[in-house]
Amino acid sequence: MDDSRPALAIDIGGTKLAAALVEPAGRVLTRAQVPTPRDLDAEQLWRTLDALITDVLDRSGVALAADLAGCGCGCGGPMEWPAGVVSPLNIPAWRGFPLRDRLTDRLGGLPVRVHNDAICMVAAEHWRGAGRGHDNVLGMVVSTGVGGGLVLDGRLIKGASGNAGHIGHVVVDPDTGPLCGCGGRGCAEAIARGPALVTWAQAEGWRPDQKDATAKDLATDGALGHPVGLAAMRRAGRALGIAIASATSLCNLEVVSVGGGLSQAGPLLFDPLEEALRAHARLDFTRQVAVVPAALGQSAGLVGAAALIFAADRYWHGD
Repeated sequence: MDDSRPALAIDIGGTKLAAALVEPAGRVLTRAQVPTPRDLDAEQLWRTLDALITDVLDRSGVALAADLAGCGCGCGGPMEWPAGVVSPLNIPAWRGFPLRDRLTDRLGGLPVRVHNDAICMVAAEHWRGAGRGHDNVLGMVVSTGVGGGLVLDGRLIKGASGNAGHIGHVVVDPDTGPLCGCGGRGCAEAIARGPALVTWAQAEGWRPDQKDATAKDLATDGALGHPVGLAAMRRAGRALGIAIASATSLCNLEVVSVGGGLSQAGPLLFDPLEEALRAHARLDFTRQVAVVPAALGQSAGLVGAAALIFAADRYWHGD
């Protein structure tokens, strides 16, 4: 008989921590999230995640680990995989943090699988979203950082260390682009991630004294016609389009699904992205790629984390 138990799904990013119970078919049940805390040490951040897990389990009426099929977790990278030792660029508190082991202990030995959050996003979109029915899909998360994951020939590509598909560190402007948190210059992430856009826009005169300004504020002002907001979205879209053109030439992609908070900007981001992509993807096989918003929206990370449990034959090769 098929296992009907839900999985605990966790999504850890620089903007938010989210947890949910997810059914075997991918439907999100009870869900909770909190902003990713700043200025906490590693253990304080872990306690924040622990409390979030407790909240979801309590509200779902789950008293025993045996009531769950397993736990899937997506976390910002890079990480040591499959050990799940994480050092997210955009979560400085965790450097070499043994996330998989801590979750396993917290859940009483329940099977736990940890992967990059962008890999979870592409797993979700291939399993239940915009990439369903296609074998060659790139998923991108554009938010506090820019991450990615690859499905080729119908299976997740892990690479030598589990970090394949990290399109945020494709170099799109090596000469004049900004420095990146990875140590390089001109990466797509260094240009298109939300905080970098805000920094650039404030240097251009947009809300220069507002310390808590966000990329969402910037996109909203762009939608209202603010010239710096419009220019910032063009800047991000161009960087992403160039990176996708390179990835499409390398991997012969069919679909690129773009999620994360900045993707909510809609045409402000996607129109310049398409323009840059079409300017650089000139070979016949690259022209066929479709770039679409993530069909699962802000739930993609959680659904993909659950896919590590429910569709492990395609998306998990770490046991």
